Amino acid sequence: MRRVLKLITSKLLFIVPLVLLQFGLFALAFFRATLFLEIQPVVTAVAWMFTIYIVNRHEEPSFKIAWIVTILGMPIVGISLYLIFGNRKMPKRLVEDTTQASREMEKLLDPSETLLEELKGGNEDLKEVFRYGIKRCGFPVWRNTECRYFASGEEWKPVYLEELRKAKFFIFIEFFIISEGNLLSEVSQILKDKVKEGVQVVLIYDDFGCVTVPRVYLRDLQEAGIEVYSFNRIRPALAAQMNNRDHRKLTIIDNRTGFTGGVNLADEYVNEIARFGYWKDSAVMLKGEAVWSMTVMFMGMYSYVLGNNIKVNFLAYKLSYSDIAGDGGLYQPWSDTPTDNEYVALNMHLNMISHAGRYIYIDTPYLILNEAMTSSLRLAAKNGVDVRILVPKIPDKFFTNQITKSYYLTLLEAGVRIYEYTPGFVHAKNFVSDDRIAIVGTANTDFRSYYLHFEDGILMHGTPEILRIREDFEASLKQAEEITEEAARNVNIILRLLRAMLALMRQMF
Repeated sequence: MRRVLKLITSKLLFIVPLVLLQFGLFALAFFRATLFLEIQPVVTAVAWMFTIYIVNRHEEPSFKIAWIVTILGMPIVGISLYLIFGNRKMPKRLVEDTTQASREMEKLLDPSETLLEELKGGNEDLKEVFRYGIKRCGFPVWRNTECRYFASGEEWKPVYLEELRKAKFFIFIEFFIISEGNLLSEVSQILKDKVKEGVQVVLIYDDFGCVTVPRVYLRDLQEAGIEVYSFNRIRPALAAQMNNRDHRKLTIIDNRTGFTGGVNLADEYVNEIARFGYWKDSAVMLKGEAVWSMTVMFMGMYSYVLGNNIKVNFLAYKLSYSDIAGDGGLYQPWSDTPTDNEYVALNMHLNMISHAGRYIYIDTPYLILNEAMTSSLRLAAKNGVDVRILVPKIPDKFFTNQITKSYYLTLLEAGVRIYEYTPGFVHAKNFVSDDRIAIVGTANTDFRSYYLHFEDGILMHGTPEILRIREDFEASLKQAEEITEEAARNVNIILRLLRAMLALMRQMF
């Protein structure tokens, strides 16, 4: 009942009908026009023009094929959908302003390969993995950092709240989803108390992810002295830029402590309410030098939402802590933006797979792969690497789950092992390999995370927490059902056709 009331009072109740109305009117006008025989050649010509345009774009082949088939088979629907979902060209302001903010942040980081000399013996090949982030993206590698891995939202929550209470100077928070409930109430009260103590508190939320949050709630936070900003406000209009969402989950406290991972500020993430059975998530907390990279990530978004014409002394936030010696690990926090044509999350994942020697274990809610990921996983398994993937048994979205299942057979045939987590929904986004390297972050193995969303993660080596990530994965397997080739083949023809059709349009999910 509470979720129904939220929906009724949210912007979504007004925006969705208006968008659907626009789409319906557009399609109806297009369809009625085609009823006149003299218009049909024009529609066909337009469809072929779109086809030629798509063929000449620098996209992966499967992406092109999906849109070409849709547009030539159903010109009216296909062209409409492509204009909304297929054209990844972003609005000029979003591109220019986020690019300018990124350039400003680059000045605050000093990427160096010096620490890579510590990668000796059997770990020398990992220099290539870290070097990608250094050379191509400008992400430094850090030492003097401590790490703690959280195997669930309820394990994360008390530590997160306690660290917020310790803040003395500033708290930066950035989430994709914020939803009313016990967790948000507790966090909000701490933030209000901290503001009274003179702590600067900044909250950035994605407007689509937080569409069910009443505006009065956000105004209450603002009136308490918290800086509140929305990213990419949703509007009741057919617009491709609505696809570009801030999917990051960052919390930075005094440049000393940083959190990221899959957990959002909503009760289901900490299992205080049940939506899809037990919610299996993960997060990571860093303390020490590497947090500066996370602070800079946040300040890039902060600069964008403020407006780049508002100047902030960002170096004032670079607080140092000599009391943190670190756990001996190397850390490379990274972020990904769809505005630079550099697919950081995808390449980080591909690098992990290609450098796996004994095993690579992957947690993901959505197994919606492009050709590069499919080929990389298959090749690793064929090379004798123990490749295992954990996905939900109870999905949050029916269609995305059917697309996930459409990849089972081709992966299983190559030797990849796939497990469905029977207690509920897997929302963790972890990669761990050979007890020596891991990524905990926000990026799913799907089209939207790789190409459309703003994402972040932590690449790590040499920390004891890597063993905890592997142990957590193995513990989850004990509560999972392994999918066999026979089960993947034994699917009725109707479901096969549905999965094939959905997989063709996987970039929409």
